[in-house]
Amino acid sequence: MDTNKFKELLDDQLTWPNNYSFKFITKTVRKNQLIELLSDHKIEEKLSKNGKYTSVTSRKILNCSDEVIEVYKKVGQVEGVITL
Repeated sequence: MDTNKFKELLDDQLTWPNNYSFKFITKTVRKNQLIELLSDHKIEEKLSKNGKYTSVTSRKILNCSDEVIEVYKKVGQVEGVITL
């Protein structure tokens, strides 16, 4: 990910602080690891039809684009997480 371009895009389109939403998909067996990283976020979960995957939407008021990028970096540590 080109974080400089992403940071620029966020700063151009959003006013800080902002209630930012993140969306991820993970294998259900790894869901708790993801949710632990987002423990200070408001979390919504939805199981896939067969229960193998869970989509996780998190929301949090963030103060700047750097905080958004830090969340993506933390979540990137969880194996197999898909960022939407």
